[in-house]
Amino acid sequence: MTTIKGRIPPWLLTVAAMFSIQLGSALSLGLMPTLGPLGTAWLRLSMGALILLALARPPLKTLRLRDAPVVVGLGVATAVMSVTFLAAMERIPMGTAVAIEFLGPLTVAALRGRGVRSLILPATALAGVVLLTEPWAGHVDLLGVGFAAMGAVGWAIYILLTQRVGDRFNGIGALALTIPIAAVAAAPFGLPQAIGHITWETVAVAAALAVLIPVLPYILEMFALRRMTHTAFGTLLAMEPAIGVLLGAIVLRQLPSMLQLAGLLLVIVAGAAAQRGGRRQQQPVVPAPLPKRGRTAGV
Repeated sequence: MTTIKGRIPPWLLTVAAMFSIQLGSALSLGLMPTLGPLGTAWLRLSMGALILLALARPPLKTLRLRDAPVVVGLGVATAVMSVTFLAAMERIPMGTAVAIEFLGPLTVAALRGRGVRSLILPATALAGVVLLTEPWAGHVDLLGVGFAAMGAVGWAIYILLTQRVGDRFNGIGALALTIPIAAVAAAPFGLPQAIGHITWETVAVAAALAVLIPVLPYILEMFALRRMTHTAFGTLLAMEPAIGVLLGAIVLRQLPSMLQLAGLLLVIVAGAAAQRGGRRQQQPVVPAPLPKRGRTAGV
């Protein structure tokens, strides 16, 4: 697996993750009338946690005390992203929610980049996002916007901490730590909404959705962030609203307007340009030192 992911460009891993997230989010709408947005997010995270625990063993033996804030922080950020995005989708269009949440990665790209170019690319992508979503064309629900803004904060923290966790732990074992934490963090909000409506059918559907999000995309993003800068990754995510527009045109026959096509071009150009110089040297995973055995320990 290490050889395969080493040969696949990090930008391609990121694009595949975005397709998986968008598809999983769209299909999650089918569970929301039964479980509610918070209940759907919690059950999906719970199923994802079980899947990851079956795939990988959490690296508890190499977990250091100073790693705990980063691991817990990543889990909480993941919960915030999942819960607030579905809550926003219940009130505002999916494309608008994605565009607002993209302000998180955009801010990361702008603050972490160097030089004028690092500011021009996110600004270009933001202009494209605005044209794609056309926020002026309809009523904006302030609570929905608020949920999406909270998701933007969670998304920004997720990007920063995912790279640190990916550099610290090898393989996908770290996700077997962070996704269960995310499920626990989402439980106080999602469990009350879902309780009494959980059936074997909803569990099966949630498990299938969990493969699309969080399992597959978070694995791909962790591998990608080991080999990309924050600026390249954050700007490339501007393509996520564009992917939504493309899928809408192909699957739902929702043809974009000329302004949306112009926005699509802007985000694609910004995302592609972000890849120039966006590689980072893959950081070696530093294992925690094993405890020394004392002479009187009886071993």
